[in-house]
Amino acid sequence: MAIGVGGCCAVLLAAALLFSSPATTYAYDSLDPNGNITIKWDVMQWTPDGYAAVVTLSNYQQFRHIQPPGWQLGWTWQQKEVIWSMYGAQAIEQGDCSMSKEGSNVPHSCKKHPTVVDLLPGTPIDLQIANCCKAGSLSAFSQDPANSAASFQIIVGHSGNSNETVRVPKNFSLMAPGPGYTCSRAMIVKPSRFLSPDGRRATQALMTWNVICTYSQFLAQKVPSCCVSLSSFDNDKTVDCPTCSCGCRNEKSTTGKCVKKNAPDLQSIIHGPGRWTWQPLLQCTSHMCPVKINWHLMLKDKEHYRVKITVTNLNYRMNFTEWNLVVQYHPILDITQISGFNYKSIQVGKINDTTMLWGVKPYYDLLMQAGPLGNVQGELIVRKDFRASSTTNNNKGRAFPVRVYFNGDNCVMPPPDAYPVSITA
Repeated sequence: MAIGVGGCCAVLLAAALLFSSPATTYAYDSLDPNGNITIKWDVMQWTPDGYAAVVTLSNYQQFRHIQPPGWQLGWTWQQKEVIWSMYGAQAIEQGDCSMSKEGSNVPHSCKKHPTVVDLLPGTPIDLQIANCCKAGSLSAFSQDPANSAASFQIIVGHSGNSNETVRVPKNFSLMAPGPGYTCSRAMIVKPSRFLSPDGRRATQALMTWNVICTYSQFLAQKVPSCCVSLSSFDNDKTVDCPTCSCGCRNEKSTTGKCVKKNAPDLQSIIHGPGRWTWQPLLQCTSHMCPVKINWHLMLKDKEHYRVKITVTNLNYRMNFTEWNLVVQYHPILDITQISGFNYKSIQVGKINDTTMLWGVKPYYDLLMQAGPLGNVQGELIVRKDFRASSTTNNNKGRAFPVRVYFNGDNCVMPPPDAYPVSITA
């Protein structure tokens, strides 16, 4: 069972998250310049040979989340530290503990470079702390702030047990579950403060250090992961995703092998040897993207556009929980009504032209793997802003997005000169 002070402080961490924010940020994305995952270590108690700390991962990214199998956090000890025990998470390897001289009290992990993962829902209560055990998922901050953080408790031994003798870990890494994140070195900061539930007493950590991890789509994957097609009710031509948007159909493609959707042995291929490798098995297409978004102009009148958005999963080996879209459109458009989606405006500088969309629970928040159920749909009614439109003479493409992101990754768009043109114009 977790030590008393750790369990108490873990309960207080949920409230503290509402008032905490990263002290330093490093941006990769112009639409989310301050987005990062901050890892905070709060030393709550000194022990005879080390300390007990609560570690909290806070996702400050507006529209990028982590879904199961979840995050993996790694680091390197600077001395000969061991992990005596953990609550709310576990090291994936114990390592060689044969040199331990504490008799039957064997450490949880003796690895010099431990890797820690979250525990699953339903973990016995004596192995939990508050805000743990979500199978490694971290919701996007804009989408579900209450579930955008996770915590675990760690008891460290063979370490310093004072502010002067503790050596903070180094070489932090964050997998989610694959590559993409780059982490800063640990920085000792002002100790965290925690308020009691009634707000009448404040306590603080004995020592705190932060690590800030930022995401790069290029580090995560060398090719894009989604594309956009465009269509209109008054034009019988659909502008499909550009050819080879996410790779080309050949055996050396980094996007993985593909299979025809009507292949007679489709099920045996899906459930074949590579089922648990997390390598994509894509439906064969000209664009070879795992996810395709279709933006269809259903109707237009003098004041409004009506749009249908279809998100299709073309990966037979992965579904997407808590998926989201970020749509950047012309500033002359304003969403007035929506069906099937939740939405939130994202202010980028002084221009309000970006909207985040995600599925309404429990019907549209899960995008199933490729197949008959592998798509979600929603509709928007968009009002035209005539004050802005009167200043521009370029009407082509006004009803279509400028950029689209799926789960935080920038999708490949058709070239602007290929956008559908009204045949009735």
